[in-house]
Amino acid sequence: MSEPVLVRERRGAVQLLRLNRPEARNSLNAELINEIGLGLKEAEEDPEVRCVVLTGTGDRAFCAGMDLRGFSEGTTGSNPSGEGAPVFGRFVRNGVSVPVVGAANATAVAGGFELLLGCDVVVAAETATFGLPEVKRGLFAAGGGVFIGTRIPLAVALELTLTGDLVDASRALSLGLVNQVVPADQVLDAAFAMAERIARNGPLGLQATKELVRMAAVDVEKAYELQAEWMPKVFGSEDAKEGARAFIEKRDPVWTGR
Repeated sequence: MSEPVLVRERRGAVQLLRLNRPEARNSLNAELINEIGLGLKEAEEDPEVRCVVLTGTGDRAFCAGMDLRGFSEGTTGSNPSGEGAPVFGRFVRNGVSVPVVGAANATAVAGGFELLLGCDVVVAAETATFGLPEVKRGLFAAGGGVFIGTRIPLAVALELTLTGDLVDASRALSLGLVNQVVPADQVLDAAFAMAERIARNGPLGLQATKELVRMAAVDVEKAYELQAEWMPKVFGSEDAKEGARAFIEKRDPVWTGR
């Protein structure tokens, strides 16, 4: 029996999703795109999951982007199908509700880098490189990469997307594209440590915060509208009361997500 293209593993309140096509540098084919979407959908729907860690198998690549062999043969295209495809699309547009920590165990380029841009926090190997080289193949970064100018200065965004050149982990850190750089053998542990810190917090507060902070980065007025919608749901929740009680009683809160 062949190995699954996406390995799922649960550690407490953290769900690990591991791209598992090392022979193809974990490149994205139709099956893997669908499975990533399904894995994220399951995490969103499971109240016991408070955070996801997304990583790759092996030390050659986190993800090399779209499977160009499949693309050339017409089996991997720009409009993937399958039950998980719409959730995958939401993810690269920063639209999944559960927090996601990227664990870039090695190089992430093209669609692989776009996967990391969809993550909320990224821990990277010090040996990793990153980039959007689609123009070198006559394409453009249609999985969210062309919007990188919302994250970094426009001049740098144009440099990366128009040249297709790669940057090392140190420059990616200085640009704010990754949050932490560690030795390659420490990436997964560091990512889980970050995910566990996130998962300890109130789930409703996390969901609201993620949506609001991301929206405020691109549309402040819309973020204020969403904040008004979230306020009664979060501040009137049982978890808000539990958070206050736990603080007064000097204990860890027990969240219910309600």
